[in-house]
Amino acid sequence: MKILAIGASSSRQSINRKLATYAASLVTGAQSLVLDSTLLDMPLYSIDRQTNDGFPESAQLILSHIHEADAVIISLAEHNHSYTAAFKNLIDWLSRMERKFLLDKPLLLLSTSPGGRGGANVMAQALKFFPYTGAKVVGSFTLPKFNDHFQDGQVIDDELRLQLHQEVSKLTTSN
Repeated sequence: MKILAIGASSSRQSINRKLATYAASLVTGAQSLVLDSTLLDMPLYSIDRQTNDGFPESAQLILSHIHEADAVIISLAEHNHSYTAAFKNLIDWLSRMERKFLLDKPLLLLSTSPGGRGGANVMAQALKFFPYTGAKVVGSFTLPKFNDHFQDGQVIDDELRLQLHQEVSKLTTSN
């Protein structure tokens, strides 16, 4: 099984990238590709830019990674109760290249933040939105207080770790 893991933030130190990487590592026997956050650094979408310049190479590369994956994990950073601007821009580019760009792939949605809600606002939006992208949303998980619950590359709280394992297992049982 090939897993594409995306930390939906352009930060090189993204806690959501760390969570997505960890979650992908929990899929036994899977090959995982963690999206490099620098790929999210692309021109702001506009119809004029699309018409004049075509699609950015990084957006095309990300779409090819989606095509090659058997499942996708996206961990959503929350900025002002919504997606990061960089991730929303990626969605805009991808949806212009292929309207249902997640291609009926199993999708696990994650979010985390340093605060106690763990990105709950962006998760609520994502659960409503991602089925429109062609995703087969199989599970979701929010990790509150990242700095308290994630250390040495893993979730250290037993109850939260169990919840995450249960959600990750849905990637392989959804087919």
